[in-house]
Amino acid sequence: MNQQRCGRRAFLRRGLCAAGGVALAAAGAPAAARWGLTMKKFDISLAAWSVHRMFYAGKLRQIDMPALCRKEFDIGGLELVNSFFPSPQYSYCTDLLKRATDNGVKILLIMCDGEGDMAHPDPAQRRQAVRNHRKWLDVAAVLGCHSIRCNAGDGKPGDPDAIARCAESFAALVEQARADKLNVIIENHGGFSSDPASLLAVIEKVNDPLFGTLPDFGNFPPTVDRYDAVRRMMPYAKAVSAKCHEFDEDGNEKHTDFGRMIPIVLAAGYAGYIGIEYEGPDPDEIAGVRACQRLLHRFQ
Repeated sequence: MNQQRCGRRAFLRRGLCAAGGVALAAAGAPAAARWGLTMKKFDISLAAWSVHRMFYAGKLRQIDMPALCRKEFDIGGLELVNSFFPSPQYSYCTDLLKRATDNGVKILLIMCDGEGDMAHPDPAQRRQAVRNHRKWLDVAAVLGCHSIRCNAGDGKPGDPDAIARCAESFAALVEQARADKLNVIIENHGGFSSDPASLLAVIEKVNDPLFGTLPDFGNFPPTVDRYDAVRRMMPYAKAVSAKCHEFDEDGNEKHTDFGRMIPIVLAAGYAGYIGIEYEGPDPDEIAGVRACQRLLHRFQ
C-alpha cells in the first residue's frame, strides 16, 4: 500500500512537472522567470588562465578567484590551473572549496600542465607522467570537480606510434580516476593534440566513457578548419573553452565566428558549461573577460 501511494505521488509529480513544462514553454521566458526557472541554453564558467597576468603580478591569489567569479562577473563556474596552486595540501583545498561554496561557485576542473609527456618514447617517462597527474585527481576529488584536463604530449600529427603511446598512458590514468568517477580530458593544446584526427584517434583507442575532449575554439594551426575540428571533438566533450583574443567594434571575436561555433557546440547536445578563456593582448584582463561574457550572453 505504501509503495502504491509512493508510486501514485511520483506519477502525479511527473504529470504536474510535464504540464508545467508545457505551460511554461507556451508562456515563454517571462513565465519561466516568475517560476524561478532558467531557459538558458548553457551556463558560463571562467577559466582561471583568463586572469594569469593578474595572478603572476601578485594582484590576485587563487584562493580569491571564487569571489572574483561571483562578485566581479556573477559567474558560477571556475576552471583552475594546477600551476596556480600554492599548495595541493588537503587543508588548502578544503579552504578553497569553502571559499567557492560561500560564493555560490562550483569548481569544475583543473587544467594540468607541466606534468610530463604522456606520449614520450621512453616507457619510464610515460609512467612518471601518469604518476605526476595522479595528485591532481586527488585534488579534483576533494574540490568536487568533474574532470582534470591533461596534455597529449609530444608527437607528430598522424604518428601511429605516438598515438599508441599516448593512449596507453591515458588508459592507465583513467583507471586511477575511475574510483572517484572523474573524467580525464584532453584539450587541443598544441602539438599533435591540435590535429583533430590524431586527438580523436587517441580518444577512440582508449574508448572509455570517462575519457574525453575539451574543445578549445582556438589552439588550432591555420591549416585546420576550427569549426569542423570542434564539430568532430564535440561528441566526446566534457567541457568547452570559448577562447577570446580580440574584439571588433560590434563586440565580435575577430578570430572565431561565435555565430557559427556556438551552434556547433549546442547541436552536439552539449549541456555543460562553456568556459571563458581570455588570452588577448589587452592587459586589462577584467575587460577582456567581460567582453567575452557579453558575447556568450547573446547565445544563451
